[in-house]
Amino acid sequence: MLFFCKNTHSSDKLRPYSWLISICVTVVISASVIAYLKSFSSHHKPIPSSIVIDKIVVDKSDRILQLISQSTVIRSYRIALGGNPVGHKQQEGDQRTPTGIYTLDYKNENSIAHRSIHISYPNDEDKVRAKSLGVNPGGDIMIHGQMNGFGHLGWLNQQRDWTDGCIAVTNDEMDEIMAAVILGTPIKIVE
Repeated sequence: MLFFCKNTHSSDKLRPYSWLISICVTVVISASVIAYLKSFSSHHKPIPSSIVIDKIVVDKSDRILQLISQSTVIRSYRIALGGNPVGHKQQEGDQRTPTGIYTLDYKNENSIAHRSIHISYPNDEDKVRAKSLGVNPGGDIMIHGQMNGFGHLGWLNQQRDWTDGCIAVTNDEMDEIMAAVILGTPIKIVE
């Protein structure tokens, strides 16, 4: 039963609709969780060890990372980028993910995020550009999982750009990428 005072405020007028707002919020959150779980379930079969991932392609505008073997896309993952994702990385702290062709050059099991693979940025061209601008090109650009302790929020974190310029996936996806990719694999990052 709803009770109204004579002297009502505008927020009081919304009270009868709070149940409707609650239902709408619940539906939106549930739909997001279901969509995420469906996308993860399609990855549930492990990548066979006989498949060699010979290239990774990252499309920054579509927020997709693809594992490729012999020109065939084996897996696609939704990614999060830096807070300022448009354009090539120019300097340390600009929160951009570089564009270009790089190499995956080492794996880090003791990362501040759930596992990581280092991307060989900055290359010689990046260093020359940064020097001409009088800035530090930055580094430590990685493919990584969620920040340690926050893996359970991966489904939510992946809905926005939150890194400092790295490429983020969920922890389960990072485990799969770490197992499937060997060092020396080229990575092409496009705008």
